[in-house]
Parts: sequence; structure tokens; C-alpha cells
Amino acid sequence: MSEMFDVIVIGGGPAGYVCAIRSSQLGLKTACIESRGTLGGTCLNIGCIPSKSLLNLSEAFHQAQDFSKIGIETGDIKLNLPKMMKNKDKAVAILTKGVEYLFKKNKVTYIKGIGSFLDKNKISILNNDGGNKTIEGKKIIISTGSEALPMPGVEFDEKKILSSTGALNIDKVPNKMLIIGAGYIGLEMGSVWSRLGSEVHVIEYLDHITPGLDREISNEFLKILKKQKINFHLNTKVEKIIKKENGISISTVNEQNETINYDGDLVLISVGRKPYTKNLNLDKLGISCDDNGRIQVNNKFQTKVENIFAIGDVINGPMLAHKAEEEGIAVAEIIAGQAGHVNYDLIPGVIYTSPEVAYIGKSEEELKKGRVSYKVGKFPFMANSRAKAIDKPEGFVKILADEKTDKVLGVHIIGPHAGEMIAEMSVAMEFGASSEDIARTCHAHPTFSEAIKEAALSVDKRQIHS
Repeated sequence: MSEMFDVIVIGGGPAGYVCAIRSSQLGLKTACIESRGTLGGTCLNIGCIPSKSLLNLSEAFHQAQDFSKIGIETGDIKLNLPKMMKNKDKAVAILTKGVEYLFKKNKVTYIKGIGSFLDKNKISILNNDGGNKTIEGKKIIISTGSEALPMPGVEFDEKKILSSTGALNIDKVPNKMLIIGAGYIGLEMGSVWSRLGSEVHVIEYLDHITPGLDREISNEFLKILKKQKINFHLNTKVEKIIKKENGISISTVNEQNETINYDGDLVLISVGRKPYTKNLNLDKLGISCDDNGRIQVNNKFQTKVENIFAIGDVINGPMLAHKAEEEGIAVAEIIAGQAGHVNYDLIPGVIYTSPEVAYIGKSEEELKKGRVSYKVGKFPFMANSRAKAIDKPEGFVKILADEKTDKVLGVHIIGPHAGEMIAEMSVAMEFGASSEDIARTCHAHPTFSEAIKEAALSVDKRQIHS
């Protein structure tokens, strides 16, 4: 007789492990199946966390080379890449073990293996140790995440042709690194290896970087990254990738229809991600996916099969860990009879370069497309006391507010600690704040967040310090 659970979660990434913990907290007997051998999914193991570790470490290395300019004499600065990688791996190991501890604390049954549907209630598990077993669940949640999207006809070998996974584990600094795609992953990884000494070239099909980002922010971001000596080739289509004995050659066509070849030691392909639903036997249950491979669900995260749910990267919406976590909590609460909810209009996004880029709500382009009348307030970090004091004056805060009601519709920040600063506006917008509300809120001095207050004042042309 197979063991029965109230909830079975397939996948132990941000969506899955959070869902499992919250389900157990709500009194539901819960199991979570994860094939990787460690919890946390792509984000914790081979994505957000190790990349942020390397971004921080590479930035420290970069800053150290200029210490003498600010009165700190250190002698020769040398890179120890293996030690840096060990530091990154240590952070990952601590955090994955932390999630496993949370499973024990919350009495979640953790099963290491590959799960697939036998029917709508039964899951067959191929254990990582080679054994097999079957478990049953009243409710089953699919949260198997996503994987890097390759280019047509090109396979990742993680040596010369890299996904983000390979880009986090390069064993020596490449002389020349080619990156296809100017999205978040490409720019973050490009920043890391550029700081560590690589000549980085980013090839992008569009005429701008960071597709979907407010265009004014995107343009400013491009200027700053170019100053950091990252090379950009926009309006450029990749035709072919050729592996050579000593590296990689990429054949491209630019907007003038000229063929240009770029040679490098390796290439990072960062053109997006796709849902991972292999081995689940979804077709056996009649559960369909759209053209992008995403599982179709209703507003309660239910698939066509009433007791089977899906969350995270396998369903529609931005492929972000915090969005997935919110869905994990929401679906657990819905299953428990509560009113789980995710506000998809207020999912913040952050790019962890230096400076950081953060945003929430609508961009100018979206407001124009929707024919929404709006006001704009901006404030540069050049005029912010804290930013000037630490010599990080690049960027600005931009607030978009409804022209009639003054309700904040979107906030976009490029500057120091933007990822932390956006939280203030996440809370404010969740409660329907106006720019006047922000402008009349006292902010500590000197802080970066004063730039938010000044941008709010600027909506009505009454900023003080610019």
C-alpha cells in the first residue's frame, strides 16, 4: 500500500519548497519530490544565489584595484579565482542545507528522486539511489521550474558553449567572452567576467538592451555599461556558432546586412528559459501546455485536472524566484480553504549589476500603449548626498503617477542599492499610494532612499535638491 499525502509537491525550487513548507504549516501532510539532490532549485543551486555571490566578489575585486585613489594602500591586488569559486559554492551549500533544515522543522517529507504521474493521484518515484516507490496525493502541485533555452541547432557543452550554469563555473578568466542576448542573465554574467579581466562582447538582436525595461532606464543602463568597457553589438542577428580548437567563432548579420564574425574563447547563450516538464507524463492526464511549453492553469492555479495544480516557471508570468514563492504560498492557502492571492501587477524586478536596476509597475511605454495619462518625476543620484559621499553618483529614480489621481503607476531605479530601495515602493504601491504620499513621508538623511522622496516631489515639479 502506497503512502497517502494531503499534498505532493513535484519540484523543490522556490515555488515548490515554499509551497511544501506553507502546506505543512497549514496542517496538511506534505511531501516534496526533488531530483537534484539538494533543495532550492535553479535559483539557489545554479542561478540567483551563486550569481549574486560572484557579482559581489567580482565587484569587490574591481573596487580593490582603485583603493589607492581613496587613501587605502594595499599593495598588488591579485585574483585567486579557485578561492573565489569556493566562496561562492560555500554560500550555496549553507543555504541549501538551510532549506533542508526548514523541511525537518516543518515536518515536510523530503524525497530525492524523479516523480512522474501514474494517474491523477499516484506518483511513481525513481529514487536517486536507484530504487522505486509509489506515493499518493489528494492534491498534487507541479513546480518543476525551467531550464536554459538553447539556440536552434546548438547544444550546451558548458565548456565553450555555455548556459548560465556554465558561466558560473568557468575555471579561468577568458581573454575574450562572447554573450548572445542582452537580458538580465547576459548582463550580470558579462559584468562578472568583465570585472575579473575578460574582454566581453554582447550580441543582441534588438536595437536596445533589457527588453521590456522602461526605455529611458535601458538607454541609461547601456551608457553606463559601455563606460565599464563592455562592448555591445545591437541590431545584430546570430547566424551560426562554430566551435574551433582554440575557441568559438560566431557569424552574424548586422542591420546593414553585413556579415561580421566574432571570435572568442567561449560563448554564453542567454536568450531566455523554457519550462521544464520532462518525465511528468502530463499527456497521460490530458494536461496541456501552450506554444511556449507553459502549463495552462486557472486563477486558482488548477490545471484541467481539478486536483492537480501548477506554479512557478512552468506557468505564465515572469520567471522570477519571488514570483514563484508568492504562488507557492497562494496555492497552499487555496488548497487549505483560504484566500491565497498574487498581485501580478506588482512583481518587482532587479538586475544585480553595478549600479543595480530595479523596477515595479508600468513603464512609460506600457502607459503610452494603454493610453493612460501620466506624470513623471525624476531625481538623479548625482544630487543625492549619500551617493555623492561614497562616489556612486550614476543613475536616477523615476516615478510615474496617474495624471488625474496621482496614484503611483510605476517606479524605475538605476543606481546604488536599487534592489533594496524598490521594496519601499512595492509596499507603497500595494497600498495604493500617491506620489504626494511618498513626497510627504520623512526619509532619513543621508540615505539613497531620499532620491525616492525627491523623485516624488519632482512629479509636481517641487523637488528641493535638483
